Amino acid sequence: MKIILLGTSWPYRGGLATFNERLACQFASEGHKVELWTFTLQYPSFLFPGKTQYSSEPLPKSIIPRRVLNSCNPFNWMRVGRMVRKAAPDMLICCYWMSFFAPAYGLVSRIAKRNGKTRCVALVHNMIPHEPSILDKLFAPYFVKSQDAFVALSESVVRDIETMETKIGGWRTPKTFSPHPIYDHYGQRMGKEEACKALGISETKDYMLFFGLVRAYKGLDMLIDAFGKIKDRLPQLQLIIAGEFYENEEKYHDQIQANGLSDRVILRNDFIPDEDLRKYFGAADLIVQPYKTATQSGVTQVAFHFEKPMLVTNVGGLGEIVHDHKMGYACQPNAQAIAEDLMDYYSNARQQDYTAYLQTEKKKYEWSKMTRAFMTVYKEGEK
Repeated sequence: MKIILLGTSWPYRGGLATFNERLACQFASEGHKVELWTFTLQYPSFLFPGKTQYSSEPLPKSIIPRRVLNSCNPFNWMRVGRMVRKAAPDMLICCYWMSFFAPAYGLVSRIAKRNGKTRCVALVHNMIPHEPSILDKLFAPYFVKSQDAFVALSESVVRDIETMETKIGGWRTPKTFSPHPIYDHYGQRMGKEEACKALGISETKDYMLFFGLVRAYKGLDMLIDAFGKIKDRLPQLQLIIAGEFYENEEKYHDQIQANGLSDRVILRNDFIPDEDLRKYFGAADLIVQPYKTATQSGVTQVAFHFEKPMLVTNVGGLGEIVHDHKMGYACQPNAQAIAEDLMDYYSNARQQDYTAYLQTEKKKYEWSKMTRAFMTVYKEGEK
């Protein structure tokens, strides 16, 4: 098949860009002709909360992205739609994660399908954002109506798409859930001693890792309070926070100090490049994702790759992936529940058993299963 994958990728940074590049490579490895199209402008700078949108990584060697889409220019959307229509792919995959992009994706898809050949299949990370706005009600339905089928990364997102379809017309398109595959390109697992030396931290301590961009919905405040409850009972435990803050950092500093954790928290407030991931995950005994709301998370799949037990909160699709008391914990989203599971993990030395379970479970999350999901809904749309 000829496939155009439209979404964020290099020179933009982040987990979604990594996902799209890896998915395109998987399609290509299966013999499909794949093009990866990305943005000329992703976000206007005044809307972007971080330090930079751009990656410090070199240009991908496998599939070189083509920069075509300006997220703010309707005339550009029409031009890109005509480009897709002329290219006549069998499948156009729009990689959707927030309603800001819905008008652009929706118009491109509508124009592209006028060739009578192209079928539009959406890859949906989030249908309803973690931090909702009025744009979700105004723009998201326009995008949903333009698609012929959907692949979602969690069952909760499938339900969100079905709910939206019901509200705006009641029809049903083919859709399926295919769990987030494992990021498998970050290199071999690094031993704890080597990783700690690389990070300049003591190899004799226990470390839990909060990894990724810091936003309110990710629940770092709950984790800090939970740590404060058990700090005296687990004197060897330290918390590594590795990721750029997308909100007020000072309130977290104040909370850390109020909980008496100033000497127990290692803070790396920056976007962590790909080559450094194995250091942070190598040093950690437990990956902690105390989200208040969620669909799924790429951090979970990185933890799978490095075979690191996890503590997540049972929100969205996280509990679907992390089996409670088998590979880690899926607890209630509050500080007390998090504290109790941290105590269980470290006081009962669960790491070895949970790691063994992970090594078996990770086989379920292959990229070939994701591409099969696209082929399934594409063929269902032919009926």
